[in-house]
Amino acid sequence: MRLTTQTDYALRVLVYLAISPKEHARIRDIADAYKISRDHLAKIVQKLQHVGFVSTARGKGGGVRLCSAINEINIGTVVREMEGTEYLVECFSPDNKCVITGACSLPKALREAVEGFMAALDHYTLEDVICQRSVALRKALQLDDSSATR
Repeated sequence: MRLTTQTDYALRVLVYLAISPKEHARIRDIADAYKISRDHLAKIVQKLQHVGFVSTARGKGGGVRLCSAINEINIGTVVREMEGTEYLVECFSPDNKCVITGACSLPKALREAVEGFMAALDHYTLEDVICQRSVALRKALQLDDSSATR
């Protein structure tokens, strides 16, 4: 299974915020650290805000921050929220028009694969994915490494 770029970037934003020494991070700083489009990242942050993973504040001292503790942000939940309800194959869709649906066993195998993929992600929180690597992550993103994770 392949995640969309939107989900990939959303996970990167959450990692950045989890290891950032500042209370609020600017979208510009996150985009620059990852060398990705600010405009695209702003849309992703907006969706992260809409689903409740981050909050934003305007003005001096404003920016983006996590809404929950890092041990409460489940990776599987983030992926589900960001990926939405797109269907892996047509036969999963309510407007399925595949002529072999009734005779085909592929949907069962694909459904099991997706469920296994998501079940594996459900075992991890944001804390799990950064806890052993926070110093290396801060260094890679050129963040001050003197502050602890939240």
